[in-house]
Amino acid sequence: MDCIQIENLELFGYHGVFEEEAFLGQKFIVSAKLFLNTRKAGMTDDLKDSLDYGQVCQKIKKIVETERYMLIERLAEVLAESLLLAFDQIREIELSVKKPWAPVHVHVDTVGVTIKRAWHKAYLSIGSNMGDREGYLDFAIDQLNALSDTKVTNASDYLETEPYGNVEQDKFLNGALEIETLKSPQELLETVLSIEKEAHRERLIHWGPRTLDIDILFYDNLVIREEHLLIPHIEIPKREFVLKPLATIAPYYVHPISGKMIIELLDACET
Repeated sequence: MDCIQIENLELFGYHGVFEEEAFLGQKFIVSAKLFLNTRKAGMTDDLKDSLDYGQVCQKIKKIVETERYMLIERLAEVLAESLLLAFDQIREIELSVKKPWAPVHVHVDTVGVTIKRAWHKAYLSIGSNMGDREGYLDFAIDQLNALSDTKVTNASDYLETEPYGNVEQDKFLNGALEIETLKSPQELLETVLSIEKEAHRERLIHWGPRTLDIDILFYDNLVIREEHLLIPHIEIPKREFVLKPLATIAPYYVHPISGKMIIELLDACET
């Protein structure tokens, strides 16, 4: 991606742990690298096709000068998220906040923090076989779209499937979602578990009936193997009810471990 840089924007704010910082205020220096596609603007020479970095500076200025946080880590987090949400062109940001007058009782030019934040693409599987199945799946989509930092960008049709495993139960309604999110994989997991809980999901029987099931299938091209988080989901190649709806919205997505496209995995599963 291309990059627009804002270097050493000097502002005055009231951020800090100590009382005198909140009362007297101090100077802050903000720099940002904004990653986006500038190709169209470069071809048309038209501001409407580019990012108005004057507006970006004003957005930073307003937050630094009108809000107050104890930690510059929090200030940096708010700035990065606010810019990513306010300007659709920005896909990723590297932002630093420096405090030249930090009260550390030794000589230092600045104390600062630098963070990187970005939009991430993830794929989810959703399913239900209790009560209003379609209503529960719609509920999952609505709850995700209600989040400020997450949006559903594509959704499959719902597919009725036979239950997976050896538990006697009703048929499932399944779907697949493509989302964009600012959440980390761990934060996304907490979010989908919370949505399941709101749908009164109970984990009583392994592979048993459920009001709502949401699985994280993929997150960018990451491979994560933690106790409570496996990405890509380890069961994907075995589950036709996952692959069928996923193939309608991401047929050529490549599994980061097997190197196979979703349509190839589906064909192998059906065979």
